[in-house]
Amino acid sequence: MMAPSRGPPILTRQLHTTLSSHRGPVHVVRYAKGSAKYILSGGQDRTIRLWNPDSGAEIKTFEAHGYEVLSISVSHDNAKFASSGGDRSVFLWDVATGVTTRRLAGHMGKVHTVEFNADASVLASGSYDTTIRLWDLRSQSRAPIQVLEEARDAVQALHVGPMTILAGSVDGYVRTYDLRKGELRADFIGQPVTSVVPSADATTLLVATLDSHVRLFDAATGKLLNAFTGHTHTSYRCRACFGHEEGSVVCGDENGQVWAWDLVDAAVLQPNPPPKVHNKVITWTEHHPTEAGEMVTASADATVKVWRQT
Repeated sequence: MMAPSRGPPILTRQLHTTLSSHRGPVHVVRYAKGSAKYILSGGQDRTIRLWNPDSGAEIKTFEAHGYEVLSISVSHDNAKFASSGGDRSVFLWDVATGVTTRRLAGHMGKVHTVEFNADASVLASGSYDTTIRLWDLRSQSRAPIQVLEEARDAVQALHVGPMTILAGSVDGYVRTYDLRKGELRADFIGQPVTSVVPSADATTLLVATLDSHVRLFDAATGKLLNAFTGHTHTSYRCRACFGHEEGSVVCGDENGQVWAWDLVDAAVLQPNPPPKVHNKVITWTEHHPTEAGEMVTASADATVKVWRQT
């Protein structure tokens, strides 16, 4: 059942706090799972930082990467997370102790994206080397359980579902791997893909590409349902996401603006154009998993900003 419409969705535009400990561009910022009140950010300065977004306090810095950090994935119980970047390895971390518990090596280029499955038993990693590697975290083996080699250019985005893996690549394809049937569907978008985010019920996919478009696709058929435009996105990895209860689509752009659209009619939510809120490209936008009025943005201007409705 769909909830009754409460009028057009609104986007949280009130700045709650700015997190500014990183030295250099911040490439990724992720919420802890569920209602937990923490965020993790990773950047050019090779660090991952754990924050309390309520107070704006930095709780812990995780340092082991020798190169920039490009991706973070938090486990379902918030006890561990995975990270990746220029090291060509995937790092697993214990949140409580702040130390790495495993390093998964095998990629031949920087690792743009890592994602856990639902119970954090499997981790997927996607790389500049065009491959996706699947790692069984319950096994002591250092080898991946599977290597997916269909992409023809860097893999920029992954999502691991119960039965499928979604992958977005610079080659312009979104690939859906059905693990149960052993089948692959490749949908040609025609532009380098920088993010792929499924809806909560996994029936639709939100895909951001380097032609300044965010597109909504039917996950089962690959049919285009809607396109969202107005923002500037031609050169950098920017992540789009759904707004609260998936009534809207949100994406930061290369001018430091956060754009939002109504999911159904693709109209830009006011103000149009939106105000500039970062000094450089907004690399990552993520809505809080349970809080209606909170979202977070990361930027090449070395800051993370927490947005709240008051």
